[in-house]
Amino acid sequence: MTRSFLFFVFFFLSTGVMAQLCQGSLGDPIVNITFGAGSNPGAPLTSAATGYSYTNTDCPNDGSYTVRSSTTACFGNSWFTLGSDHTGDPNGYFMLVNASIDPKDFYVEQINGLCGNSTYEFAAWVANVILPSSCGGSSNQPNLTFTIEKTDGTVLKTYNTGNIPPTVSPTWTQYGFFFTTPPAGSNIIVRIKNNAPGGCGNDLALDDITFRPCGPQLTPAITGEPSTIANICEGTAKNYNFSCTVSGGFLVPVFQWQQRFNNGAWSDIAGQTTTTLTRNFAANAAPGIYQYRLNVAETGNMGSAACRISSQPITVNVNANPVAAASSNGPLCVGANLSLTASGGTTYNWTGPGGYTSTGSPSARNNIQLAQGGVYNVTVTNAAGCKATTNTTVVVNALPVAVVTSPTASICTKDSAQLGVSGGISYEWQPSAGLSSTVIANPKASPEATTKYLAIVSNAAGCKDTATVDVTVFVKAFANAGPDKFLVEGQTVNLSGSIDGTYLRFNWSPAQFLSNPQSLQPSVTPTTDITYTLTVESNNGCGISTDAVDVKFYKGIYIPSAFTPNGDAINPTWNIPALNAFPGFELSVFNRYGQVVFQTRNANIAWNGKFKGEDVPAGAYTYVIDLKKAPGILKGTVLVLR
Repeated sequence: MTRSFLFFVFFFLSTGVMAQLCQGSLGDPIVNITFGAGSNPGAPLTSAATGYSYTNTDCPNDGSYTVRSSTTACFGNSWFTLGSDHTGDPNGYFMLVNASIDPKDFYVEQINGLCGNSTYEFAAWVANVILPSSCGGSSNQPNLTFTIEKTDGTVLKTYNTGNIPPTVSPTWTQYGFFFTTPPAGSNIIVRIKNNAPGGCGNDLALDDITFRPCGPQLTPAITGEPSTIANICEGTAKNYNFSCTVSGGFLVPVFQWQQRFNNGAWSDIAGQTTTTLTRNFAANAAPGIYQYRLNVAETGNMGSAACRISSQPITVNVNANPVAAASSNGPLCVGANLSLTASGGTTYNWTGPGGYTSTGSPSARNNIQLAQGGVYNVTVTNAAGCKATTNTTVVVNALPVAVVTSPTASICTKDSAQLGVSGGISYEWQPSAGLSSTVIANPKASPEATTKYLAIVSNAAGCKDTATVDVTVFVKAFANAGPDKFLVEGQTVNLSGSIDGTYLRFNWSPAQFLSNPQSLQPSVTPTTDITYTLTVESNNGCGISTDAVDVKFYKGIYIPSAFTPNGDAINPTWNIPALNAFPGFELSVFNRYGQVVFQTRNANIAWNGKFKGEDVPAGAYTYVIDLKKAPGILKGTVLVLR
């Protein structure tokens, strides 16, 4: 029979087996009470199992118990705070007991169907939950008696734990004993009684109560292996010979080998009833955990699980081979770096063309060449040491060869050069400045300055090669004859010629009235209106540039004496053209009150007969013109006629 009442325990520390426990081999538990698992609180035990009252609170009072997965700060932190059961499971339940004032049974269980002349072990894990400092350092200590009796009350055997003292930290200890049933077998009652009085102390936790067949020592072995665990890899055929040594103790023992797969249920192996067993593992054996044990019982008792003992399991692990996979970053172009990647294991060993060897994933091979393309094999090994081999094929493509029509070209400003490259199926030019196209083999280049163009040539595999073309730009010289000039008879002016860019030679034409046709700013003294042309010849054959300047000649300074701004468009403004020859002049016009009604400086602007946007009255107005140079200041009057 099996019950599940797991309990939660704190930080556990389990000690060795007590002297009264079975020193031989055990059978499967007939009773295995773990109290289950879950959140607080756990369910109460059946009424037959305890003489104490159940509470669902964290900390039971005297004469009460609870089933918990944890407790916290009971009775003013006089108890340990428990966080797991004795196995360390934080979800496991345990039975928490606060002793009654008078000694009393706190756990009772009936076990049926025991075999005669058979030995059994009854055991439980116990912890004193009181802190050593509680109760003034002299707490009552649990003292338990385990009793086996017939259903009529006849006592078969008792065992006393003695006082269980407090410990500095929560400490689990397994207590128990073994006994032999009468020849006819029987049903029995097991009891756990707390002999110590209640009060301050005598508080305990109980976990994992087991009742198991006990017998001689069974010692299993695998021939040729150092332990009872063997490992093989999937696909490996191997035979194993198992044996089990049985110490004395049975009168007439019988044997039965059992097996299970992946921790499933144990089942008998037909016909295997000696202390040896041979197992053949074929190459197609499924991966998993194969376990074998020998059951031993007195003659006639093998059919009952309550009457036999079992050896510790012999384990053969058939480990799955890794599921190996391999890949690369190919296809690649010559000169690229190869990266090989594998998965499925813990270690990787590579081999490849040209004697290539490497370990790990990823694995690299730099500056790949054509001869290094091909199949790369990898052996993948997993944590169990099992291996699998796979491969990846790496394609290495040749590079194109970029060939330019000419590596250099020379042009003049605003001219163009025909570029050309071959060797691929697609092309790209950089930089784009000045190109008619960046994606054809033969664009025209018209850069504004000397430029190095990079031609990128690609083949069908996408591999690339490059070449360069240097385009030298010679700056074309541009003539600038300067602004138009004005002079009055007897004056001399200088032309303001200039040249942008590098040039070979220049000259002015015509040469008439020029002081020096080979000077950019010659002086001129024409006696009539004339146009001069500046001609510049560029270096490097970049051509000729011309520009013209007009020189306006005035016989004298003519100042009109009247004008008619009356809207008929005849003689509407007062204008003195010759003032253009005196760039620094100042002109002011005054009315009869001495008020300035028109004024201009440095710019020869005609007067339209208005002052502040309004027509001035008809009449005479005085003007003063300061030419800033000879003939000096000119004065007079001008009539405004309407």
